[in-house]
Amino acid sequence: MAFSMNAQRILQPKLVELDLKGVIYKKEWSFDLKIHENGYALGYNTGEVLTYDKSKYYQLELGMIKDIRERRQNKNYSFTPVGGTRAFVYGKINNFMVVRGSIGFKHYLSEKAKRKGLAVGYSYSFGPAIGLLKPYYLNVIIRPDQGEITSVTYEDLKYEDAPQQFLEFNDINGASKFTRGILETKVIPGVQAKVASHFALGAFDKYVKAVELGVMADLYINKVEIMVPTEGFDNKQYFIKLFANVQLGMRKN
Repeated sequence: MAFSMNAQRILQPKLVELDLKGVIYKKEWSFDLKIHENGYALGYNTGEVLTYDKSKYYQLELGMIKDIRERRQNKNYSFTPVGGTRAFVYGKINNFMVVRGSIGFKHYLSEKAKRKGLAVGYSYSFGPAIGLLKPYYLNVIIRPDQGEITSVTYEDLKYEDAPQQFLEFNDINGASKFTRGILETKVIPGVQAKVASHFALGAFDKYVKAVELGVMADLYINKVEIMVPTEGFDNKQYFIKLFANVQLGMRKN
């Protein structure tokens, strides 16, 4: 009788909760599309997933920095001997690009970093910055001393060639081609750093899908001459700016 009662017991299977906090992928790479207060940047990241909540990465980034005073304008001439006008920035004397190299770390704070859901964390990086200062050329009208209209010609000039004529608004035809002056580019060494809040969709998924909101800072050994100095505004050797970044890529073993 006792044997019969024991035989009628129903065995319930024990539920086992899978712990997905282990490292599934060991490597990851991604591309960045970053916009900030006075420019933008494109970057490439390659890194290593150290633990379920921590990654180490290396970043190479190419960006453009502008001055807050820059305003593009066009005279909208219907015809000129040089084939039309290009929009230009009055008072701009150099284009400024920067190459940034960084080592960085990414930490997740929430356990929603399991396969799906929003993982919240933060990232920080630092490293060298190489500033590239390329002269900004304008296509300007060259008037002969005699003032003969038929003798008017057009010439590409940079600020250092003829400061007074470069700033004569009525003689500006438009901007020269971007490649003009590229062989005259000067290098300005510096350092840079970033810190950001990091929001990832599925931190352990195969695909990297994240958004970052943060602050970045660049510091150079010399003043970066982007615009002609004016009263109350001067060129500076540091840039501190807010940024938003979209990150897309893949993870692999």
